[in-house]
Amino acid sequence: MPPRNKQPERQPAQPARPVRPVTITAVVDPVAALASENLDDNIYFYDTNKNAGSTGFGTPTLHSRVRKGDTLLWNVIPLECETYVSLNDIEIDPKVAEPTRKVYPGTDIVFWTAEVKQDLTEPVPYRLSFLLGTVSTPFTPTARPTLAGPANDGKEGR
Repeated sequence: MPPRNKQPERQPAQPARPVRPVTITAVVDPVAALASENLDDNIYFYDTNKNAGSTGFGTPTLHSRVRKGDTLLWNVIPLECETYVSLNDIEIDPKVAEPTRKVYPGTDIVFWTAEVKQDLTEPVPYRLSFLLGTVSTPFTPTARPTLAGPANDGKEGR
């Protein structure tokens, strides 16, 4: 039996670039930071974008590779779980991203999100500040992580 009203095959539409979440995690040693009053020697950054060329893992100067449309999520993990640590603020060029403070439902755990607004041609440093223990003045490391565009290796697919 011949097929009825067979429709011509359609070419698949080009898929849109998927929105990629890039999680940037600050690991903080709050006991050492409080004792030394120095966060620079007691903070270690990581992100989920190593395959795209991020560098500086485990240092305070993480270099995260991102592209326009990526969703960024910043969070913090304390090395000493009994000492309070919270990400208090993010300062970054608003032309690049506008972070929004959020709290996981039913907790006091803070995280921040933002969408990358443009492809980057130059690294964009940003500044994070943290609340530690019972100290009301935020700790802000002098070392600054950065966001950067794709690595210039001629590869587009990440």
